[in-house]
Amino acid sequence: MADPKGILPFDQFLAAVNDARHTEFAARPASKVAHEDSFADMRAHILRLYEGVEVVNSFVDENGSVFDCVPVEQQPSLRGAAGAVPSAPDMPPMNAPASAAEERRDAQVPPQMAENKNDQFGNVMYCPPGTIPMRRVTLEDLTRFEDMRSFFRKAPGGGAIPPRLSRPQQPEPPQVAATHRWAHAFQSVNNVGGHSLLNLWQPAIGANQIFSLSQHWYAGGSGANLQTAEVGWQVYPQFYNNNRPVFFIYWTADGYGSTGCYNLTCSAFVQTNNSWAIGGAIPTPYSSTNGPQYSLEVAYYLFQGRWWLYVKGTNSSNAIGYYPASIYNNGALSRHAESIDYGGETVGTTSFPPMGSGAFANAGWQKAAYQRQIYYFPAAGGSAWANLTASQSWPNCYTAQLNTYASPWNTSLWFGGPGGNC
Repeated sequence: MADPKGILPFDQFLAAVNDARHTEFAARPASKVAHEDSFADMRAHILRLYEGVEVVNSFVDENGSVFDCVPVEQQPSLRGAAGAVPSAPDMPPMNAPASAAEERRDAQVPPQMAENKNDQFGNVMYCPPGTIPMRRVTLEDLTRFEDMRSFFRKAPGGGAIPPRLSRPQQPEPPQVAATHRWAHAFQSVNNVGGHSLLNLWQPAIGANQIFSLSQHWYAGGSGANLQTAEVGWQVYPQFYNNNRPVFFIYWTADGYGSTGCYNLTCSAFVQTNNSWAIGGAIPTPYSSTNGPQYSLEVAYYLFQGRWWLYVKGTNSSNAIGYYPASIYNNGALSRHAESIDYGGETVGTTSFPPMGSGAFANAGWQKAAYQRQIYYFPAAGGSAWANLTASQSWPNCYTAQLNTYASPWNTSLWFGGPGGNC
């Protein structure tokens, strides 16, 4: 390929990683990597991640993140694998007649990439057939964390799943991480995935605050055996080095202990479709108070040992890749999930950021964030509308409210709030 404009060419990037030294990065203001051994682990991880990779195009997204177009078979989770890349199925249909009475109308977010779309430097924002976009993992990214395990974790200090609390203002259980807050809705049911449309906002992340997100959780097991498959959007400046919404995925096989990572930063998720950049910017415009609303349709569906991920549609062509059930080591999610969960999460230290739009759930349409058309796939087959229970353990900061509407909203969750000290 010709050298991209405004971007360090891939071979030069790898050479710079190989030659990098701890003293150089430790002196940078954003660096948190104090130990030379941790820095050596970071450098080795990048070189291993890209071993044998041939890049055919590179570009930057709207957030300024670099993406490299990598042959499907050269991505870390497929490297050395034999056999053809599997094909996704259409998801089981969820039939609900459209209703002219439903006045709330949102628009799906525009495409991230297209053959006729250029980045700020004039590079084509598109990966050719047979390749997938990988967000370039850099030493600048990794050294904003203390070590590789900190980088892989859902949040600094670890991850946690939302508490399953049926009483709206019940105090959180003691095992909930003190840095996490949620407003969400859940159902305990054996399932092989589910679906919703996520309303998109851009919550501000202030000092002493870490991230804010809207997502799905599909979970099974408990304690150290907790397993999840997750997807949504988040604003996470430390991880992505920007303050704008990013499309993300995450997983854990052992209660957020020693397994798990975001996006394609470790060998887990297999991307099969070049239509969506995981870890990339969700293109503008975003939803605005009293203005237009935008949403992103996502779903997981476990089929023949693969947790397929679908974006902006439910047909096989909308599947962008899968988590192999084998990463769950014969645990719960190797067979099915035991709960579905939808809503928002924030992480902070001395204060917590806004969730969703920053408005409480009862503010409603064009003010509060939502997820709509929430349904799931029972383990026995078919599809079903979710029968959720709302949970809001920090109602001074965040609330959650369930409603059922005419199509195309159906089962819907309003959630969010301004955050602060809670």
